[in-house]
Amino acid sequence: MIVNNSNTMKTRHILGIFLAILFAVSASAQTDPVLMWVNEKPIHKSEFEAIFRKNQKETGVSREALDEYLVLFTNFKLKVTEAEELGMDTVSKFKEELAGYRKQLARPYLVDNEMTDKLIAEAYERMKFELRASHILVKCDIDAEPKDTLIAYQKALKFRERILKGEDFGKAASVKGGSDDPSAIKNKGDLGWFTAFMMVYNFENACYNMNLGDLSMPVRTRFGYHIIKLTGKRPARGTIRVAHILIASKDEDSNEAKAQAKKKAEEILGRIQAGGDFGTLANQFSEDPSSKGKGGELSPFSTGRMVEEFEEASFALNKDGDVSGIVKTAYGYHIIKRLELKPIDSFEEMKATLKQKVQRDVRSQLPRKSFVAKLKTKYNFKEDKAALKPFFTVVDTNIFYGKWDATKAAKLNKFMWSFNGKNYTQADFTNFLNKSQRRTQREDVSNFVAKQYEKWTSDLIIDFEDARLEEIYPDFRMLMKEYRDGILLFELTDQKVWTKAIKDSVGLASFYEKNKNNYLWQKRYVVDIFYCANAKIAKALRKDIAKGKMSNEALLEKYNKESQLNLKIESGKYNEEENVTLKTNLPKAKGLSADIQLNGQVVIINAKEIIEPTPKAINEAKGLITSDYQSYLEKEWLEQLRKKYPVRVDNTVLYSIK
Repeated sequence: MIVNNSNTMKTRHILGIFLAILFAVSASAQTDPVLMWVNEKPIHKSEFEAIFRKNQKETGVSREALDEYLVLFTNFKLKVTEAEELGMDTVSKFKEELAGYRKQLARPYLVDNEMTDKLIAEAYERMKFELRASHILVKCDIDAEPKDTLIAYQKALKFRERILKGEDFGKAASVKGGSDDPSAIKNKGDLGWFTAFMMVYNFENACYNMNLGDLSMPVRTRFGYHIIKLTGKRPARGTIRVAHILIASKDEDSNEAKAQAKKKAEEILGRIQAGGDFGTLANQFSEDPSSKGKGGELSPFSTGRMVEEFEEASFALNKDGDVSGIVKTAYGYHIIKRLELKPIDSFEEMKATLKQKVQRDVRSQLPRKSFVAKLKTKYNFKEDKAALKPFFTVVDTNIFYGKWDATKAAKLNKFMWSFNGKNYTQADFTNFLNKSQRRTQREDVSNFVAKQYEKWTSDLIIDFEDARLEEIYPDFRMLMKEYRDGILLFELTDQKVWTKAIKDSVGLASFYEKNKNNYLWQKRYVVDIFYCANAKIAKALRKDIAKGKMSNEALLEKYNKESQLNLKIESGKYNEEENVTLKTNLPKAKGLSADIQLNGQVVIINAKEIIEPTPKAINEAKGLITSDYQSYLEKEWLEQLRKKYPVRVDNTVLYSIK
């Protein structure tokens, strides 16, 4: 018998391929089994587990937690399935939005994170100290031509020589023809105290590498050249938390108004020194609306965050609880109480914040450059630097107006560089220059061409790595899937629930009518609340109120002639939660209350009206009603989706998550 060996071998080869595929699928199923099917589409354990663990860090893994989260995950997947069935993942708006998010999410993967860590550590070490410096600025644009840059550099050197010969720094900075920093006329070049991130990076670098009293060589920043004198260095003072009482007074106020404001501040200080409670007096009299209701307390601040007079007075207080005298600033008269002084936080506490600052700062360019350098090594970058020189002559100043004629480089076609086995030529660079040219600030042509070449190579190298992120990093691939599904979910939920609830006025009105008793006003009180400095004023005031002939304005004018602190009046319509005084002294009937002793004052409440609970009108609770209507619409929508798309769950796989 004759056997066709070629057919037998072919059959065996096909069978081998089939078995290999079968084993690969089987292995994949074992390592990442299907957890559930939504509309017959498989969803693997890895996807559910990654999102579950991200959102359940505190509660841990239990059957109850898995069951509870499965409900949320299923609702999420039902909505995404509906969006996909509607083709929402194919529209250009969705693709553009997802691409925008991808660009942001990719950034941490496209820099040298070791370099970033070094910059974070450097910044923290610098923040342990605060510096004070003066400077003389010679303006020079960052893209200035070499001859203009040289002129500015030499001018800065001359300033340095004058000061080294004995000329006063402040005088050299402030006189006509001195520093190009306009503030130097008043501050004589003094920049005050600062720490890391408060100055541009090159300036910061120069200062932190100087010794006290040093005079720098010209330091280049985007503003020009600086001659810097380091005049102070001290350990960081940390972060201080204070409360203050402000009596507002502006420079343009009349002398009489200024005197009255100062007198009022002095009266309040006198009460504090006599034992009065600072927080209570701040609530009563401070004219800073942002801190008045909090006993005068301000958010914590560090060096350089407040006007200098206020900052210095705050840090001059020796211990928690100490109170300043009257401190004058451009805002008025302050009385300051130290609440807490904290030293600089530990590195671990500050690391996340410092990382964000580094990423937003100009120093973020350094990790990118380092990353490009590492990619060049990784993918065998080679270049012929001589191939760039012809462009210094064929490119002219027309390129700064977007009018350069690229045919001038038509004969240039030599090798320039290679990366990951792909070659790039002079013709490729010509095409890049031609396509990217636009109207821009004029500079030296050679400098411009060299910078464009650096940008061209760096961008292409970064783009190559960027395109492979999903392949290289499974966590990035998973993150992109989350964002993709999240955008689809948002768009469809907006259509079906959020925007619909806002636009569907008929449906909203019907929902309100069925549920109006869920939106009741609390019991409300229309009152005048009188805060009297003492019982004598309260007694006299009570008589005037009973007569009913004087307005509140007239009462204030009468009783505050001798002191602005004698009488204060609050008027309005409140429920018991909206007014602290009313909360503990609710009127039982209309009319005047008995005298109430409160924080050293005598308080009288005049209840003009008491309004019993009633349903709010739809416009009075529209936000809450709309929110509840949205919840109602979403619940109905999910019920429809569950009927439309079958869901199957493999509980064995679900409970294998430990």
